[in-house]
Amino acid sequence: MGLVTKKAKAHLISIPELTDIVKTIEPIYQPGAGNVFNELVKNIAYQQISYKAADSIYKRFTALMKTEVYTPHHILRADYDEVKASGFSYRKTDYIYNIANFFKEKKLYKVDWKKMDDEEIIQLLSQIKGVGVWTVQMILIFELQRPNVFPSLDLAVQLVMKDLFKLKSEKKALINEIEYISERWSPYKSLASLYLWGFRRKQLEKKK
Repeated sequence: MGLVTKKAKAHLISIPELTDIVKTIEPIYQPGAGNVFNELVKNIAYQQISYKAADSIYKRFTALMKTEVYTPHHILRADYDEVKASGFSYRKTDYIYNIANFFKEKKLYKVDWKKMDDEEIIQLLSQIKGVGVWTVQMILIFELQRPNVFPSLDLAVQLVMKDLFKLKSEKKALINEIEYISERWSPYKSLASLYLWGFRRKQLEKKK
């Protein structure tokens, strides 16, 4: 079952600050493929550059892999300089190899992620250098379709929360505050986050 359900929407509509958003905004949404390894690598490719540039780089990378559904073996047998030549920095190339080595050593490529809870997955994958908590939360929401994840480290989420709830706090204090507020959205925090991203997209469109 996907994240956007009648039951989840009804719960969020019942929360006054979210009512109008849920009724009028399209949530940011994409169906999950469930391929955690590929999506972690792709996330590295798309970090801190434009989508257009990242699309080109990732297309060259998958051409080098000779498949869009590549495994750790595909990366580890590839020449480092050729992977970097796809358009990655040295740091990003290192991160990609870190992910591949970690998945190989831990035998994670075919693991049944359904048997692990959200926190277990965060604790496991955030051990990889280059993969932070925010990245794993994106995997949980979009790839694994976990229903109750709130990405409090996400800048867009923070900005919308400050706007909606008239918050003045910053940094750690802000994170604590929005995490406390989000508890009312449980067990549908993921869908609430998709609506917040949709709301932020609408705000940016109005500024153009």
